Amino acid sequence: HLCCYVSGVGIISMPYALASGGWLSISLLFVIAIACCYTGILVKRCMDMDPDIKNFPDIGQRAFGDKGRIIVSIAMNSELYLVVTGFLILEGDNLNKLVPNMQLELAGLTIGGTSIFTMIAALVILPSVLLEDLSMLSYVSASGALASSIFLLSIFWNGTIDGTGFHAKGTIFRLSGIPSAVSLYAFCYSAHPILPTLYNSMRDKSQFSRVST
Repeated sequence: HLCCYVSGVGIISMPYALASGGWLSISLLFVIAIACCYTGILVKRCMDMDPDIKNFPDIGQRAFGDKGRIIVSIAMNSELYLVVTGFLILEGDNLNKLVPNMQLELAGLTIGGTSIFTMIAALVILPSVLLEDLSMLSYVSASGALASSIFLLSIFWNGTIDGTGFHAKGTIFRLSGIPSAVSLYAFCYSAHPILPTLYNSMRDKSQFSRVST
């Protein structure tokens, strides 16, 4: 699951993030990665201390009471909602570029290709949200990891065999592009809210620290 979430988003967003912030901005990715890894370990420790803790709202309640649960629930659910929205937008834009000039006339209303593909992607993904055990989604995550591998191989194939080539271009550092770079690097770890669910779904929970690292 982690390989699918992190590698899939990272492969797509990394080139633009480097182009925005420059080559030195890659150091920010490592800072964010270390922070996410450390907070993941802290989440594991919290869940090990109390077996009744199953998610982030439970941790918020143990730390700050009912107000903590409400605040954490609002923050986490808002993040998950916005991340899914971002994924649907990416899916609609990418599919519209692969199949351009597509539109649908419905009751006098013209629906563009991006909107059509976004709705199709939402309908395809919708059944997966009904599953409570992440082990059932292992096959979906495996297909995502496979797709990421194919994507990487396609890039290398295009750069080496098809003759496009790899050119050492880009700036060393661009201050104006740092906000965009940081947001894209952080987006690579947008799967962080699923860590408690992932931890609860593991057969050998002692391996969680190694997996998150």
